[in-house]
Amino acid sequence: MTEVTHAVGGQVSAITLNRPEALNALTPGGRELLIELLAQASADPDVRAVVLTGTGRGFCTGADLRGASTGGPRLPGDVARTLRLGAQRLIAAVLDCEKPVIAAVNGTAAGLGAHLALACDLVLAAESARFIEVFVRRGLVPDGGGAYLLPRLVGPHRAKELMFFGDAVSAAEAERLGLVNRVVPDGELDKTAHEWAARLAAGPTRALALTKQLVNASFDSDRATAFAAEAAAQEINMTTQDAQEGVRSFVERRSPEFKGR
Repeated sequence: MTEVTHAVGGQVSAITLNRPEALNALTPGGRELLIELLAQASADPDVRAVVLTGTGRGFCTGADLRGASTGGPRLPGDVARTLRLGAQRLIAAVLDCEKPVIAAVNGTAAGLGAHLALACDLVLAAESARFIEVFVRRGLVPDGGGAYLLPRLVGPHRAKELMFFGDAVSAAEAERLGLVNRVVPDGELDKTAHEWAARLAAGPTRALALTKQLVNASFDSDRATAFAAEAAAQEINMTTQDAQEGVRSFVERRSPEFKGR
């Protein structure tokens, strides 16, 4: 069985975690394939949106720790290097993907799996989905950018509550907290995700990429830096065919036809 399946249709890259027997826990090989597929989506002009989901009862329960060594000698820097080249690279691949990424959370999203979903640009959750900051249950510090992502979504106090207690958060509660955009019935998750992806794929792809960059950098920028980045993004975007089509269609009083260029 392939750990990650992939198909492109309608200018949408559909990436599916496919280890339902392990609740889609990620092996190093699966993680590397995800990173590669996200990079391919960025570079492919025929891909204009990405949908990331899982099979079975789990979206992703984090890194597969079965067989992981917990003893023996460990050299200084080993753990940091493993995280930098592993979990952090994966989250960065989502944040840096030049196409909008939709997470369709079909079940449990725990640990790195929760952070994988929250790093996406839009998050849809099935009613049966739940999110768990599971690290504290194992005596671990959150990884995969959790302490970076969560406070930006829910604020520092709520982020600490989630991380300190490690309680499961239902889909409805996740929506209330602002962790997800929308909760849908389980049977409508795939349909809704692909409807959203189709809308994004019909949009001005370069403008969406630049907007994503501006929003992702906004919490790390002072006003002057943010305004300079905005001006640079505008300068770049106004050279695109889609921006010219957008202005032309407004003048001609018709709907724009964006080509992603």
